[in-house]
Amino acid sequence: MITIDDILEELKMHQLSEDKEMEIRRAYYLAEDIHKNQYRQSGEPYIIHPLHVAFNLLKMEVYDPDTISAALLHDTIEDAEIEFTKEDVAHLINPTVAELVDGVTKMRRMNFSTTNEQVLANTRKIINGLTKDVRIIMIKLADRLHNMSTLEFKKPQKQKENAIETMELFVPLSLSIGAYRVKNELEDLSLQYIEPEVYQRIKEKKDSLQVEREKYLGEIASKTQKILLERGISNDIIYRSQTICTIYKKLQKGYKMDNIYDLFYLKILVEEIEECYQTLCFVHQNYPPINGRFKDYIYHPRTNFYQSLHTTVSDANGNLAKIKMRTFDMDKVAAFGIPAYWNIKRGKTQEETQEMIREKCQFAKKLMEIDESFQDNEEFVRQIKGELLTEHVYAYDQSGEIFELPAGSTALDFVCQVYPDLLDKMTGVLINGMEMPLNYVLTHNDQVQILTDGKINHENWESFVSTPTAKQKIKSLLELKK
Repeated sequence: MITIDDILEELKMHQLSEDKEMEIRRAYYLAEDIHKNQYRQSGEPYIIHPLHVAFNLLKMEVYDPDTISAALLHDTIEDAEIEFTKEDVAHLINPTVAELVDGVTKMRRMNFSTTNEQVLANTRKIINGLTKDVRIIMIKLADRLHNMSTLEFKKPQKQKENAIETMELFVPLSLSIGAYRVKNELEDLSLQYIEPEVYQRIKEKKDSLQVEREKYLGEIASKTQKILLERGISNDIIYRSQTICTIYKKLQKGYKMDNIYDLFYLKILVEEIEECYQTLCFVHQNYPPINGRFKDYIYHPRTNFYQSLHTTVSDANGNLAKIKMRTFDMDKVAAFGIPAYWNIKRGKTQEETQEMIREKCQFAKKLMEIDESFQDNEEFVRQIKGELLTEHVYAYDQSGEIFELPAGSTALDFVCQVYPDLLDKMTGVLINGMEMPLNYVLTHNDQVQILTDGKINHENWESFVSTPTAKQKIKSLLELKK
Protein backbone atom coordinates (compact mmCIF):
# COMPACT_ATOMS: atom_id res chain seq x y z
CA MET A 1 0.00 0.00 0.00
CA ILE A 2 1.28 3.45 -0.97
CA THR A 3 1.73 5.91 1.91
CA ILE A 4 2.36 9.63 2.10
CA ASP A 5 5.88 8.82 3.36
CA ASP A 6 6.57 6.87 0.14
CA ILE A 7 5.59 9.92 -1.89
CA LEU A 8 7.67 12.30 0.21
CA GLU A 9 10.73 10.05 0.11
CA GLU A 10 10.60 10.11 -3.69
CA LEU A 11 10.17 13.88 -3.76
CA LYS A 12 13.11 14.43 -1.41
CA MET A 13 15.37 13.07 -4.15
CA HIS A 14 14.27 16.04 -6.27
CA GLN A 15 15.09 19.05 -4.09
CA LEU A 16 11.96 19.16 -1.94
CA SER A 17 12.12 22.06 0.53
CA GLU A 18 10.97 21.71 4.12
CA ASP A 19 8.16 24.25 3.56
CA LYS A 20 6.81 22.30 0.59
CA GLU A 21 7.10 19.02 2.48
CA MET A 22 4.93 20.49 5.24
CA GLU A 23 2.39 21.71 2.64
CA ILE A 24 2.13 18.25 1.08
CA ARG A 25 1.69 16.63 4.51
CA ARG A 26 -0.99 19.20 5.33
CA ALA A 27 -2.75 18.48 2.03
CA TYR A 28 -2.65 14.74 2.78
CA TYR A 29 -4.02 15.04 6.32
CA LEU A 30 -6.72 17.38 5.03
CA ALA A 31 -7.72 14.90 2.30
CA GLU A 32 -7.62 12.01 4.78
CA ASP A 33 -9.96 13.87 7.13
CA ILE A 34 -12.40 14.95 4.38
CA HIS A 35 -12.59 11.41 2.89
CA LYS A 36 -12.54 9.57 6.25
CA ASN A 37 -16.08 8.15 5.93
CA GLN A 38 -15.85 7.43 2.20
CA TYR A 39 -15.00 4.14 0.49
CA ARG A 40 -14.36 3.15 -3.10
CA GLN A 41 -16.43 0.46 -4.83
CA SER A 42 -13.53 -1.93 -4.19
CA GLY A 43 -14.21 -1.50 -0.48
CA GLU A 44 -10.93 0.35 0.13
CA PRO A 45 -10.82 3.64 2.05
CA TYR A 46 -11.21 6.51 -0.43
CA ILE A 47 -7.86 8.09 0.55
CA ILE A 48 -6.17 5.23 -1.34
CA HIS A 49 -7.25 6.88 -4.60
CA PRO A 50 -5.62 10.34 -4.18
CA LEU A 51 -2.46 8.63 -2.91
CA HIS A 52 -2.35 6.57 -6.11
CA VAL A 53 -2.98 9.66 -8.24
CA ALA A 54 -0.06 11.43 -6.57
CA PHE A 55 2.11 8.32 -7.01
CA ASN A 56 1.12 8.08 -10.71
CA LEU A 57 2.34 11.65 -11.13
CA LEU A 58 5.71 10.68 -9.68
CA LYS A 59 5.88 7.79 -12.18
CA MET A 60 5.19 10.39 -14.88
CA GLU A 61 8.20 12.32 -13.49
CA VAL A 62 6.08 15.16 -12.13
CA TYR A 63 7.99 16.37 -9.08
CA ASP A 64 6.34 19.77 -8.67
CA PRO A 65 5.15 19.97 -5.00
CA ASP A 66 2.04 22.04 -5.82
CA THR A 67 0.91 19.45 -8.38
CA ILE A 68 1.35 16.64 -5.82
CA SER A 69 -0.64 18.60 -3.19
CA ALA A 70 -3.38 19.22 -5.75
CA ALA A 71 -3.47 15.51 -6.62
CA LEU A 72 -4.05 14.63 -2.97
CA LEU A 73 -6.91 17.15 -2.80
CA HIS A 74 -8.34 16.75 -6.31
CA ASP A 75 -11.62 15.12 -5.17
CA THR A 76 -12.24 17.20 -2.04
CA ILE A 77 -14.28 20.08 -3.52
CA GLU A 78 -17.07 18.05 -5.14
CA ASP A 79 -16.90 14.61 -3.49
CA ALA A 80 -16.58 15.74 0.12
CA GLU A 81 -19.44 15.05 2.53
CA ILE A 82 -18.68 18.38 4.20
CA GLU A 83 -18.65 21.74 2.43
CA PHE A 84 -15.16 22.46 1.18
CA THR A 85 -14.29 25.15 -1.36
CA LYS A 86 -11.54 26.45 -3.60
CA GLU A 87 -11.11 29.31 -1.14
CA ASP A 88 -10.54 26.79 1.66
CA VAL A 89 -7.73 25.16 -0.34
CA ALA A 90 -6.16 28.57 -1.00
CA HIS A 91 -6.29 29.44 2.70
CA LEU A 92 -5.11 26.08 4.05
CA ILE A 93 -2.49 25.21 1.39
CA ASN A 94 -1.85 27.94 -1.19
CA PRO A 95 -3.61 29.74 -4.09
CA THR A 96 -1.75 27.78 -6.82
CA VAL A 97 -2.92 24.43 -5.43
CA ALA A 98 -6.44 25.86 -5.18
CA GLU A 99 -6.40 26.78 -8.90
CA LEU A 100 -5.16 23.32 -9.85
CA VAL A 101 -7.79 21.53 -7.74
CA ASP A 102 -10.48 23.80 -9.18
CA GLY A 103 -9.29 23.09 -12.74
CA VAL A 104 -9.35 19.31 -12.23
CA THR A 105 -12.79 19.54 -10.58
CA LYS A 106 -14.18 21.49 -13.53
CA MET A 107 -12.93 18.89 -16.05
CA ARG A 108 -15.54 16.49 -14.69
CA ARG A 109 -18.23 18.86 -15.96
CA MET A 110 -17.17 18.71 -19.59
CA ASN A 111 -19.88 17.39 -21.88
CA PHE A 112 -19.32 16.84 -25.61
CA SER A 113 -22.70 15.35 -26.47
CA THR A 114 -25.16 17.92 -25.10
CA THR A 115 -26.87 20.76 -26.99
CA ASN A 116 -27.48 22.73 -23.81
CA GLU A 117 -25.98 26.19 -24.37
CA GLN A 118 -25.00 26.75 -20.75
CA VAL A 119 -23.25 23.37 -20.52
CA LEU A 120 -21.47 23.98 -23.85
CA ALA A 121 -20.32 27.41 -22.70
CA ASN A 122 -18.96 25.84 -19.52
CA THR A 123 -17.20 23.10 -21.52
CA ARG A 124 -15.58 25.79 -23.66
CA LYS A 125 -14.24 27.62 -20.61
CA ILE A 126 -12.83 24.40 -19.18
CA ILE A 127 -11.08 23.43 -22.44
CA ASN A 128 -9.56 26.89 -22.81
CA GLY A 129 -8.36 26.69 -19.21
CA LEU A 130 -6.33 23.56 -19.96
CA THR A 131 -3.71 25.55 -21.88
CA LYS A 132 -3.28 28.06 -19.04
CA ASP A 133 -1.77 25.41 -16.78
CA VAL A 134 -0.85 22.05 -18.28
CA ARG A 135 -0.53 20.59 -14.77
CA ILE A 136 -4.33 20.25 -14.76
CA ILE A 137 -4.08 17.77 -17.64
CA MET A 138 -1.31 15.87 -15.84
CA ILE A 139 -3.36 15.44 -12.67
CA LYS A 140 -6.44 14.36 -14.62
CA LEU A 141 -4.45 11.79 -16.60
CA ALA A 142 -2.96 10.39 -13.38
CA ASP A 143 -6.49 10.26 -11.95
CA ARG A 144 -7.87 8.48 -15.02
CA LEU A 145 -5.00 5.96 -14.99
CA HIS A 146 -5.89 4.83 -11.49
CA ASN A 147 -9.63 4.80 -12.18
CA MET A 148 -9.12 2.69 -15.31
CA SER A 149 -6.85 0.25 -13.45
CA THR A 150 -9.65 -0.33 -10.90
CA LEU A 151 -12.54 -0.40 -13.40
CA GLU A 152 -13.24 -4.06 -12.61
CA PHE A 153 -15.23 -2.99 -9.54
CA LYS A 154 -17.80 -1.05 -11.59
CA LYS A 155 -20.89 -2.41 -13.37
CA PRO A 156 -20.40 -3.56 -17.01
CA GLN A 157 -22.32 -0.62 -18.51
CA LYS A 158 -20.27 1.88 -16.52
CA GLN A 159 -17.06 0.09 -17.45
CA LYS A 160 -17.79 0.51 -21.16
CA GLU A 161 -18.87 4.14 -20.76
CA ASN A 162 -15.67 5.01 -18.93
CA ALA A 163 -13.55 3.14 -21.46
CA ILE A 164 -15.14 4.96 -24.42
CA GLU A 165 -14.75 8.33 -22.69
CA THR A 166 -11.10 7.51 -22.04
CA MET A 167 -10.53 6.70 -25.72
CA GLU A 168 -12.33 9.83 -26.92
CA LEU A 169 -10.92 12.38 -24.47
CA PHE A 170 -8.01 11.23 -22.32
CA VAL A 171 -6.06 9.30 -24.94
CA PRO A 172 -5.95 12.37 -27.27
CA LEU A 173 -5.07 14.60 -24.31
CA SER A 174 -2.16 12.37 -23.33
CA LEU A 175 -0.98 12.39 -26.96
CA SER A 176 -1.26 16.20 -27.09
CA ILE A 177 1.33 16.57 -24.30
CA GLY A 178 3.52 13.78 -25.72
CA ALA A 179 2.89 11.28 -22.91
CA TYR A 180 3.06 8.15 -25.10
CA ARG A 181 3.43 5.69 -22.23
CA VAL A 182 0.33 7.10 -20.56
CA LYS A 183 -1.53 7.07 -23.89
CA ASN A 184 -0.58 3.44 -24.55
CA GLU A 185 -1.61 2.32 -21.07
CA LEU A 186 -4.96 4.11 -21.27
CA GLU A 187 -5.66 2.66 -24.73
CA ASP A 188 -5.00 -0.92 -23.68
CA LEU A 189 -6.96 -0.55 -20.44
CA SER A 190 -9.90 0.83 -22.44
CA LEU A 191 -9.83 -1.79 -25.18
CA GLN A 192 -10.11 -4.55 -22.57
CA TYR A 193 -13.63 -3.29 -21.80
CA ILE A 194 -14.70 -2.08 -25.25
CA GLU A 195 -13.65 -5.25 -27.15
CA PRO A 196 -12.71 -7.82 -24.47
CA GLU A 197 -12.75 -10.89 -26.75
CA VAL A 198 -10.75 -9.17 -29.51
CA TYR A 199 -8.27 -7.89 -26.91
CA GLN A 200 -7.69 -11.41 -25.59
CA ARG A 201 -7.27 -12.93 -29.09
CA ILE A 202 -4.67 -10.32 -30.05
CA LYS A 203 -2.81 -10.79 -26.77
CA GLU A 204 -2.61 -14.57 -27.21
CA LYS A 205 -1.40 -14.27 -30.82
CA LYS A 206 1.16 -11.63 -29.83
CA ASP A 207 2.49 -13.86 -27.04
CA SER A 208 2.87 -16.76 -29.50
CA LEU A 209 4.97 -14.63 -31.89
CA GLN A 210 7.18 -13.12 -29.19
CA VAL A 211 9.76 -15.93 -28.79
CA GLU A 212 10.43 -16.19 -32.53
CA ARG A 213 10.75 -12.42 -33.09
CA GLU A 214 12.87 -11.75 -30.01
CA LYS A 215 15.39 -14.38 -31.09
CA TYR A 216 16.61 -12.50 -34.16
CA LEU A 217 16.16 -9.11 -32.46
CA GLY A 218 18.37 -10.42 -29.66
CA GLU A 219 21.13 -11.24 -32.14
CA ILE A 220 20.97 -7.72 -33.59
CA ALA A 221 20.96 -6.19 -30.10
CA SER A 222 23.93 -8.26 -28.92
CA LYS A 223 26.07 -7.43 -31.96
CA THR A 224 25.14 -3.72 -31.89
CA GLN A 225 25.82 -3.37 -28.17
CA LYS A 226 29.25 -4.96 -28.58
CA ILE A 227 30.12 -2.52 -31.38
CA LEU A 228 28.97 0.50 -29.37
CA LEU A 229 30.89 -0.52 -26.24
CA GLU A 230 34.05 -1.11 -28.29
CA ARG A 231 33.74 2.50 -29.46
CA GLY A 232 33.19 3.83 -25.96
CA ILE A 233 29.47 4.59 -26.33
CA SER A 234 27.59 3.61 -23.18
CA ASN A 235 24.11 2.42 -24.09
CA ASP A 236 21.02 0.54 -23.08
CA ILE A 237 19.20 -1.64 -25.63
CA ILE A 238 15.60 -2.45 -24.77
CA TYR A 239 13.09 -4.81 -26.38
CA ARG A 240 9.71 -3.22 -26.97
CA SER A 241 6.45 -4.36 -28.51
CA GLN A 242 3.46 -2.64 -30.04
CA THR A 243 0.53 -2.22 -27.67
CA ILE A 244 -2.57 -4.38 -28.07
CA CYS A 245 -4.57 -1.32 -29.14
CA THR A 246 -1.99 -0.32 -31.78
CA ILE A 247 -2.14 -3.85 -33.21
CA TYR A 248 -5.95 -3.69 -33.11
CA LYS A 249 -5.92 -0.49 -35.20
CA LYS A 250 -3.58 -2.06 -37.75
CA LEU A 251 -5.77 -5.14 -38.04
CA GLN A 252 -8.74 -2.87 -38.72
CA LYS A 253 -6.79 -1.41 -41.65
CA GLY A 254 -6.34 -4.89 -43.15
CA TYR A 255 -2.96 -5.95 -41.74
CA LYS A 256 -2.35 -9.51 -40.57
CA MET A 257 -0.39 -9.93 -37.33
CA ASP A 258 2.19 -12.22 -38.94
CA ASN A 259 3.00 -9.43 -41.41
CA ILE A 260 3.41 -6.55 -38.93
CA TYR A 261 7.19 -6.27 -39.15
CA ASP A 262 7.53 -3.89 -36.18
CA LEU A 263 5.32 -5.88 -33.82
CA PHE A 264 8.50 -6.11 -31.71
CA TYR A 265 11.37 -3.66 -32.06
CA LEU A 266 14.59 -2.42 -30.45
CA LYS A 267 15.16 0.86 -28.66
CA ILE A 268 18.78 2.00 -28.26
CA LEU A 269 19.42 4.67 -25.62
CA VAL A 270 22.65 6.68 -25.51
CA GLU A 271 23.86 9.80 -23.68
CA GLU A 272 24.39 12.40 -26.44
CA ILE A 273 22.70 13.45 -29.68
CA GLU A 274 25.90 12.82 -31.67
CA GLU A 275 25.93 9.24 -30.38
CA CYS A 276 22.44 8.68 -31.82
CA TYR A 277 23.81 9.36 -35.31
CA GLN A 278 26.97 7.34 -34.68
CA THR A 279 24.76 4.44 -33.59
CA LEU A 280 22.64 4.82 -36.73
CA CYS A 281 25.82 4.62 -38.82
CA PHE A 282 27.01 1.43 -37.07
CA VAL A 283 23.57 -0.17 -37.45
CA HIS A 284 23.42 0.60 -41.18
CA GLN A 285 27.00 -0.62 -41.71
CA ASN A 286 26.04 -4.03 -40.35
CA TYR A 287 22.40 -4.34 -41.40
CA PRO A 288 21.10 -3.06 -44.75
CA PRO A 289 18.51 -0.29 -44.25
CA ILE A 290 15.15 -0.51 -45.99
CA ASN A 291 14.62 2.50 -48.27
CA GLY A 292 11.91 4.94 -47.18
CA ARG A 293 11.81 3.65 -43.61
CA PHE A 294 14.24 6.15 -42.03
CA LYS A 295 12.79 9.05 -40.00
CA ASP A 296 14.73 11.79 -38.22
CA TYR A 297 12.60 13.16 -35.39
CA ILE A 298 15.64 14.56 -33.56
CA TYR A 299 16.26 17.57 -35.77
CA HIS A 300 12.61 17.64 -36.80
CA PRO A 301 10.73 16.85 -33.54
CA ARG A 302 7.03 16.07 -33.57
CA THR A 303 4.70 18.79 -32.38
CA ASN A 304 4.48 17.28 -28.87
CA PHE A 305 8.29 17.36 -28.31
CA TYR A 306 8.89 13.72 -29.37
CA GLN A 307 12.47 13.13 -30.61
CA SER A 308 14.03 9.94 -31.95
CA LEU A 309 15.70 8.34 -34.97
CA HIS A 310 13.72 5.52 -36.59
CA THR A 311 15.12 3.04 -39.07
CA THR A 312 14.16 -0.38 -40.42
CA VAL A 313 16.90 -2.86 -41.37
CA SER A 314 17.20 -6.42 -42.61
CA ASP A 315 19.28 -9.20 -41.10
CA ALA A 316 21.11 -11.95 -43.05
CA ASN A 317 17.94 -14.08 -43.18
CA GLY A 318 15.75 -11.28 -44.52
CA ASN A 319 14.03 -10.58 -41.21
CA LEU A 320 13.01 -6.94 -40.85
CA ALA A 321 13.79 -5.11 -37.61
CA LYS A 322 12.68 -1.65 -36.58
CA ILE A 323 15.19 0.23 -34.43
CA LYS A 324 14.70 3.51 -32.55
CA MET A 325 17.68 5.53 -31.33
CA ARG A 326 17.47 8.39 -28.86
CA THR A 327 19.12 9.85 -25.78
CA PHE A 328 18.03 8.90 -22.28
CA ASP A 329 16.45 12.35 -21.87
CA MET A 330 14.57 11.97 -25.15
CA ASP A 331 13.26 8.63 -23.94
CA LYS A 332 11.83 10.26 -20.82
CA VAL A 333 10.10 12.90 -22.93
CA ALA A 334 8.74 10.20 -25.26
CA ALA A 335 7.27 8.37 -22.28
CA PHE A 336 5.83 11.27 -20.28
CA GLY A 337 5.90 14.27 -22.61
CA ILE A 338 5.76 17.77 -21.21
CA PRO A 339 6.36 16.72 -17.54
CA ALA A 340 9.72 15.19 -18.47
CA TYR A 341 10.53 18.06 -20.84
CA TRP A 342 9.81 20.37 -17.92
CA ASN A 343 12.37 18.58 -15.71
CA ILE A 344 15.05 18.56 -18.41
CA LYS A 345 14.64 22.32 -18.99
CA ARG A 346 15.48 23.11 -15.36
CA GLY A 347 16.17 26.67 -14.35
CA LYS A 348 12.94 28.10 -15.71
CA THR A 349 10.11 29.31 -13.51
CA GLN A 350 6.65 27.72 -13.69
CA GLU A 351 5.39 30.80 -15.57
CA GLU A 352 8.26 30.66 -18.10
CA THR A 353 7.72 26.95 -18.68
CA GLN A 354 3.97 27.35 -19.16
CA GLU A 355 4.57 30.16 -21.66
CA MET A 356 7.14 28.04 -23.51
CA ILE A 357 4.60 25.21 -23.75
CA ARG A 358 1.90 27.53 -25.11
CA GLU A 359 4.32 28.84 -27.74
CA LYS A 360 5.70 25.47 -28.84
CA CYS A 361 2.79 23.05 -28.34
CA GLN A 362 0.62 22.97 -31.46
CA PHE A 363 -2.29 21.59 -29.43
CA ALA A 364 -2.39 24.87 -27.48
CA LYS A 365 -1.95 27.03 -30.58
CA LYS A 366 -4.68 25.19 -32.50
CA LEU A 367 -7.04 25.42 -29.54
CA MET A 368 -6.59 29.20 -29.44
CA GLU A 369 -7.18 29.42 -33.21
CA ILE A 370 -10.44 27.47 -32.93
CA ASP A 371 -11.50 29.67 -30.02
CA GLU A 372 -10.96 32.80 -32.11
CA SER A 373 -12.61 31.36 -35.24
CA PHE A 374 -15.89 30.03 -33.80
CA GLN A 375 -18.06 32.22 -31.61
CA ASP A 376 -20.88 29.66 -31.30
CA ASN A 377 -20.21 27.32 -28.34
CA GLU A 378 -21.71 24.24 -29.98
CA GLU A 379 -19.59 24.78 -33.09
CA PHE A 380 -16.49 25.34 -30.92
CA VAL A 381 -17.01 22.02 -29.12
CA ARG A 382 -17.64 20.26 -32.44
CA GLN A 383 -14.36 21.59 -33.85
CA ILE A 384 -12.43 20.55 -30.74
CA LYS A 385 -13.68 16.99 -31.21
CA GLY A 386 -13.06 17.03 -34.97
CA GLU A 387 -9.70 18.78 -35.11
CA LEU A 388 -7.98 18.18 -31.76
CA LEU A 389 -9.45 15.08 -30.12
CA THR A 390 -8.93 12.91 -33.18
CA GLU A 391 -6.30 10.94 -35.12
CA HIS A 392 -3.62 13.13 -36.67
CA VAL A 393 -1.22 13.19 -39.58
CA TYR A 394 2.20 14.87 -39.43
CA ALA A 395 3.50 16.80 -42.45
CA TYR A 396 6.51 19.06 -43.11
CA ASP A 397 6.84 22.42 -44.78
CA GLN A 398 9.70 23.11 -47.19
CA SER A 399 11.99 24.28 -44.35
CA GLY A 400 11.58 20.95 -42.52
CA GLU A 401 9.30 22.13 -39.71
CA ILE A 402 6.67 19.55 -38.80
CA PHE A 403 2.96 20.31 -38.36
CA GLU A 404 0.06 18.33 -36.94
CA LEU A 405 -3.28 18.13 -38.78
CA PRO A 406 -6.41 15.97 -38.40
CA ALA A 407 -6.21 12.71 -40.34
CA GLY A 408 -7.82 13.18 -43.75
CA SER A 409 -6.47 16.71 -44.17
CA THR A 410 -5.54 17.79 -47.69
CA ALA A 411 -2.64 19.82 -49.03
CA LEU A 412 -4.94 22.86 -49.06
CA ASP A 413 -5.83 22.23 -45.39
CA PHE A 414 -2.10 22.36 -44.68
CA VAL A 415 -1.69 25.71 -46.46
CA CYS A 416 -4.72 27.16 -44.64
CA GLN A 417 -3.27 26.15 -41.27
CA VAL A 418 0.41 26.85 -41.82
CA TYR A 419 0.58 29.62 -44.44
CA PRO A 420 -2.84 31.31 -44.63
CA ASP A 421 -1.21 34.56 -45.83
CA LEU A 422 -0.20 32.77 -49.07
CA LEU A 423 -3.71 31.62 -49.97
CA ASP A 424 -4.31 34.53 -52.35
CA LYS A 425 -0.91 33.96 -54.05
CA MET A 426 -0.80 30.16 -54.25
CA THR A 427 -1.06 28.49 -57.65
CA GLY A 428 -0.31 24.90 -56.61
CA VAL A 429 1.67 22.59 -54.33
CA LEU A 430 4.55 20.15 -54.52
CA ILE A 431 4.25 17.03 -52.34
CA ASN A 432 7.63 15.38 -51.79
CA GLY A 433 8.92 17.27 -54.84
CA MET A 434 6.06 16.29 -57.17
CA GLU A 435 3.23 18.59 -58.25
CA MET A 436 -0.05 17.30 -56.83
CA PRO A 437 -3.66 18.53 -56.75
CA LEU A 438 -4.70 20.75 -53.84
CA ASN A 439 -7.17 18.11 -52.62
CA TYR A 440 -4.38 15.51 -52.25
CA VAL A 441 -4.89 13.76 -48.87
CA LEU A 442 -1.75 13.99 -46.75
CA THR A 443 -0.01 10.96 -45.31
CA HIS A 444 2.57 10.84 -42.50
CA ASN A 445 5.83 12.68 -43.25
CA ASP A 446 4.73 14.28 -46.51
CA GLN A 447 6.59 17.50 -47.32
CA VAL A 448 4.48 20.34 -48.70
CA GLN A 449 5.97 23.14 -50.82
CA ILE A 450 3.82 26.05 -52.00
CA LEU A 451 3.98 27.27 -55.62
CA THR A 452 3.24 30.92 -56.35
CA ASP A 453 4.10 31.15 -60.07
CA GLY A 454 1.35 31.01 -62.66
CA LYS A 455 -2.37 31.64 -62.86
CA ILE A 456 -4.43 31.47 -59.66
CA ASN A 457 -7.70 29.53 -59.79
CA HIS A 458 -9.79 29.51 -56.60
CA GLU A 459 -12.62 27.47 -58.14
CA ASN A 460 -13.95 24.64 -55.90
CA TRP A 461 -11.41 25.38 -53.16
CA GLU A 462 -14.01 24.97 -50.42
CA SER A 463 -14.55 21.37 -51.53
CA PHE A 464 -10.78 20.73 -51.43
CA VAL A 465 -10.50 20.97 -47.63
CA SER A 466 -11.78 18.78 -44.82
CA THR A 467 -11.36 21.00 -41.75
CA PRO A 468 -13.96 23.68 -40.91
CA THR A 469 -11.28 26.21 -39.95
CA ALA A 470 -9.82 25.87 -43.47
CA LYS A 471 -13.28 26.21 -45.05
CA GLN A 472 -13.80 29.39 -43.08
CA LYS A 473 -10.49 30.88 -44.23
CA ILE A 474 -11.22 30.08 -47.86
CA LYS A 475 -14.71 31.54 -47.56
CA SER A 476 -13.25 34.76 -46.14
CA LEU A 477 -10.69 34.87 -48.98
CA LEU A 478 -13.33 34.42 -51.68
CA GLU A 479 -15.53 37.12 -50.14
CA LEU A 480 -12.58 39.55 -50.30
CA LYS A 481 -12.08 38.67 -53.97
CA LYS A 482 -15.66 39.63 -54.90
